[in-house]
Amino acid sequence: MPTFEQARRLILENVAPLETERVELLEGVDRVLAEDLAAPWNMPLCDNSAMDGYAVRAADCQATARLQITGFVPAGSLAAAALAPGCAIKVMTGAPIPAGCDTVVPLEDANERDGYVQIAGPASGNQNIRFTGEDIRCGEVIVASGTVLRPPEISALASCGKSTVLVYRRPQVAILSTGDELIEVGQPPVQGKVVDSNGISLAAAVRECGAIPVILGIARDDHASHIEKMTLGLRADVFVTSAGVSVGERDLVREVLASLGVKQIFYGVDMRPGAPTFFGLKDRTPVFCLPGNPVASMIVFEEFVRPALLKMLGHRRVLKPFRRAILQDPVRKKPGKIRILRVRLEFIEGQWLAYSAGEQSTGRLKTMLAANGLALLPADQTVFSPGDEIDVHLLSPETV
Repeated sequence: MPTFEQARRLILENVAPLETERVELLEGVDRVLAEDLAAPWNMPLCDNSAMDGYAVRAADCQATARLQITGFVPAGSLAAAALAPGCAIKVMTGAPIPAGCDTVVPLEDANERDGYVQIAGPASGNQNIRFTGEDIRCGEVIVASGTVLRPPEISALASCGKSTVLVYRRPQVAILSTGDELIEVGQPPVQGKVVDSNGISLAAAVRECGAIPVILGIARDDHASHIEKMTLGLRADVFVTSAGVSVGERDLVREVLASLGVKQIFYGVDMRPGAPTFFGLKDRTPVFCLPGNPVASMIVFEEFVRPALLKMLGHRRVLKPFRRAILQDPVRKKPGKIRILRVRLEFIEGQWLAYSAGEQSTGRLKTMLAANGLALLPADQTVFSPGDEIDVHLLSPETV
């Protein structure tokens, strides 16, 4: 049985970024760029005015000056004739700077009347002018390979005329729930039956990663149903199952996967919850078998499946960083296994405080609603007291 760290390393060693595809620029949002993109021209393309005002010579405005207005250049037009000494040309924001001009005086600092503009000097050179290439130089890499494309990157690429981008393909993730006790979401409750919340929650987590969920439904506790559903699942880029992975009489998942040619990389991890976790490969297709308990299933997805999907999507940073937090509640655990504690993090007076999200039984789904972080408690320590420092990574940074 691998340790928690060994299991995650084995997973990441056995997955790789998918092939690339070219998509329309807007479709690239939240995707990972697979090429360096350089600017084909300078930005700005020419010297232009940063304000509505008057293009002048600074030398003409060292004292109060009255300058004749000899032209008008709105944004989007060609540059006017060269500026003559003792004159001014009215310009709008974004308008090309006329030759001979070395500064722009804002409208609010001037008084125009009868074809002249009165300027209360002095004026400094190079003021309120955006110079050619001062933002981005021609040939400069504006977005590097491996970058996650956000609106700022989309804006920069659009400004450089890029209408398509080369990104890593999004994996299709087949999701299968198993068990005779399950009923579909939306069916009325029946005594002895359980709504299949795992399928939809795992699909939501897959979509949140940026991958494409494919819900296969429920495999009943017989070989024929398992083989039918799992054969479909193994055609996807990634296959994720929940329940049926332990050692009970009706836990058929590992047996059927083996019969379908899935090679086991590991089974069982020294963690709680989530110990009965399986990871294997069918050729290059990663196969994750998660516990059936919804809380354990979500936690194992967070710790093992999410990093694998992010790597397949081309992300370079696939593990969430830890924060040191001060525990606020006493905790006891058994030795020998890492304990993953659901916590509520708060940032108060410059430090992170970690409160237990509630009773830590894996049957308490409500603790996942209250938690915004997962604390990893070391395997060899059994008693944790308020004031102890622990390692926590955030589940939902926007909630803190």
